[in-house]
Amino acid sequence: MLRRNPIVFLLLLSCFWSPVTNAQERVEVGLELVLLADATGSIDDAEILFQREGYAKAITNPDVISAITTSIYGKIAVTYVEWGDSSSQDVVVGWQIVDSEESAQKFASDLLLPPRRARGYNAIGSALLFGKSLIENNEIWSFRQVIDISADSANNWSGPPIELARDEVVSANITINGLAVLCRYCSGRPNNYDLEAAFSELIIGGNGAFVITADNSNTFANAVRKKLILEIADNPPTDRSPPE
Repeated sequence: MLRRNPIVFLLLLSCFWSPVTNAQERVEVGLELVLLADATGSIDDAEILFQREGYAKAITNPDVISAITTSIYGKIAVTYVEWGDSSSQDVVVGWQIVDSEESAQKFASDLLLPPRRARGYNAIGSALLFGKSLIENNEIWSFRQVIDISADSANNWSGPPIELARDEVVSANITINGLAVLCRYCSGRPNNYDLEAAFSELIIGGNGAFVITADNSNTFANAVRKKLILEIADNPPTDRSPPE
């Protein structure tokens, strides 16, 4: 009669009954949010810092934190990218889970540290596809995926056309929202076109897509705050009124 080796038996048993660690380790959140911030030639270094400070102030706002913690799963995943020309997209802050005041403060702190690296003429199409790649190649699962792009113009000087990039992103069930950044110091719009209308026609797309306007330096952080709350709550605005 053959004798069973207990060690071999346990090893074989573990092969058949080992847990699926990938499923257990998968991060699940209510929202994956890519923040694409304008870092093109019209944005100087002082404005880069100004933008980062605006996003840092917004994401640590108590109303934003409340929106996150009361949303599905009580947490979101966020990454911040500065974009310039077709070969210049810089991940300033990689994917982080925000689920509390402490994690929001960490994201804000990390956002203010790195130097500026993205530059060049507008390549909005390239930026959108870069955001899509970040969503599709992370280890996160979510109910919703949103790319949030800010820009002070709707021009596209290199890379794929905006329309083609937008359609590719939207076909992947990713929503594109926009932050139209008007003249920060003169509260003015481009002379030859309506920036928000251009965003609506050319850039945004997907379920509930919307545009928020930042009129000047005083309203920038409030515009970002309003936009984040709307995105987290999945509640697009019904008009283009300025942020309160």
